[in-house]
Amino acid sequence: MSSALTDLCRFPIVQAPMAGGVSVPQLAAAVSEAGALGFLAAGYKTADGMYQEIKQMRGLTGRPFGVNLFVPQPEHAESGAVDLYAHQLAGEASWYGTELGDPDSGRDDGYDAKLAVLLDDPVAAVSFHFGVPSPEVLDSLRRAGTFTLVTATTAEEARAVERAGADAVIAQGVEAGGHQGTHRDVPENDGAGIGLLALLAQIRETVSLPVVAAGGIMRGSQLAAVLAAGATAAQLGTAFLATPESGAADPHKRALTDPLFARTELTRAFSGRPARGLVNRFLREHGPYAPAAYPEVHHLTAPLRKAAARAGDAQGMALWAGQGHRLARELPAARLVAALVEELAAASTALSAKEEGR
Repeated sequence: MSSALTDLCRFPIVQAPMAGGVSVPQLAAAVSEAGALGFLAAGYKTADGMYQEIKQMRGLTGRPFGVNLFVPQPEHAESGAVDLYAHQLAGEASWYGTELGDPDSGRDDGYDAKLAVLLDDPVAAVSFHFGVPSPEVLDSLRRAGTFTLVTATTAEEARAVERAGADAVIAQGVEAGGHQGTHRDVPENDGAGIGLLALLAQIRETVSLPVVAAGGIMRGSQLAAVLAAGATAAQLGTAFLATPESGAADPHKRALTDPLFARTELTRAFSGRPARGLVNRFLREHGPYAPAAYPEVHHLTAPLRKAAARAGDAQGMALWAGQGHRLARELPAARLVAALVEELAAASTALSAKEEGR
């Protein structure tokens, strides 16, 4: 690992910041206590909500941890597209006995206020998704002693991350669960993307920054593979989603290994931005018609997703998951970190023995 990341965690494992209530302080603290780097997800939090989670986190662990922010998005929804989608979802609202959400609520997620909190009371690491923060933001965080990481899904995006002055880039392969961190949300991104190993090679040849590999990693052997390919560390989300400390709803956790949910797809159905989830009824019926409108669609469908979760209906939930979801293990977070480290050591030993035998 780079010297800065070595200071933050004993093992080259980063727990992905999964927004929507999954990456709760209990999960992030358990991961950090186990020697990896835990992350809180502040993308959908208010500045005060983020502050309260940081405060709770510090009561659970003295180890370093990180906070993830969403870079504010430009308004680009097609006129009338969100209204048309709302009309299509009317039957869902009736079925679940709820109202559709207000698509215009929460466009300003308090990004500047969150940055102010993180500069006033710094955490060890801050990562960014959906774009590149300004060089001034990255510089101010660095001066506060915070290590900064920014997600990239192409080599071109990684160059933008380096130019802006981030400390590291997160190379997110198309295998990753949840939202793709592409910097420009255009229809061409739907169903597109680069596999992690190919992306990692491209980024390693493009920038000199440390690279954290993300996308479909569920076992220590895969961790060994991305480290051998030049990554500094790996970021795992779906692997931690099934842990008891995770804030994911039980139907979501069970669906990861349920044969009924055999595959994943990128979809705009739940949020208006490409995100990988398990294919269920809602995704099949509404995915083809969802507009490119984030965060409007996210707010529009929020009551539906919550109602489905309350009813225990996985067919109506956003079941975010990476392509390796069938390898999920229901282990406590600390035991999962330990298992990954053991598997990494075994894979590294086997690789060394193979190299010596040549």
